[in-house]
Amino acid sequence: MIPQFTKILLSGWTKGIMLGGCLFVPTTAWAFGHSGVRVWLPENLSIYGKSIDGLFYLILWITGIIFALVEGTLLVFLFRYRARAGKTATYTHGNNLVEVIWTVIPAIILVFLGFQSQKVWSYVRGNPPPADLEVQVTGEQFAWNIRYPGTDGRFDTEDDITTINQMHLPVNQTVLVHLKSKDVIHSFFLPHFRIKQDAVPGITGHLWLEATQPANVEIVCAELCGLGHYRMRGFLTIESAQAFQDWLGSEYGDSH
Repeated sequence: MIPQFTKILLSGWTKGIMLGGCLFVPTTAWAFGHSGVRVWLPENLSIYGKSIDGLFYLILWITGIIFALVEGTLLVFLFRYRARAGKTATYTHGNNLVEVIWTVIPAIILVFLGFQSQKVWSYVRGNPPPADLEVQVTGEQFAWNIRYPGTDGRFDTEDDITTINQMHLPVNQTVLVHLKSKDVIHSFFLPHFRIKQDAVPGITGHLWLEATQPANVEIVCAELCGLGHYRMRGFLTIESAQAFQDWLGSEYGDSH
């Protein structure tokens, strides 16, 4: 006969191993990707991505440490206070001091994280810095329509430059994006920039970007927007200012 405590412990370990395996396998498959190099998050390409990643890792460390302490305490108590011959349970009301401590400490942590989150939110979603470039992005089933102002510097005029699913941005320049939708709610998602915002019909949203290095990444729709949602994918090319101007000039010549 297996003692009751051993059954409980084995059951807990079995569940933990199964859960860990379920989390590890897909995470590992995603993390290694095609390059063979393990990464926890996609490479950061934005000027404010470091602040978002820092907050993410801070919360991860705090919750990870608390998880280890709580589960470790649970295992110690399971062993120390297991059922044994000649031992009887003792009723205790609790300890007011301990209850105050484990209430005040989490409260302080939450307040601290609240202030830190507000600081990052204000930086990313507050008043954007002066824009070097403005771009209009309009989602529709199932494509991203990209529009650049022409020589007159205004949108929705005859000299506008338009593309479908092809977005180019210059590196180290502040870009203000005007986000719209033609039909249903879409979600403009750039994982490498740590930014995601819904495109809502009838509303023009705004967000700003500043790339830190040249790259080629995907524009993702993160909102289920219809049967063709799986193929609503755009491509973002980040390049030097000169290369961007050359591309813009070629697109203007092709469309006019």
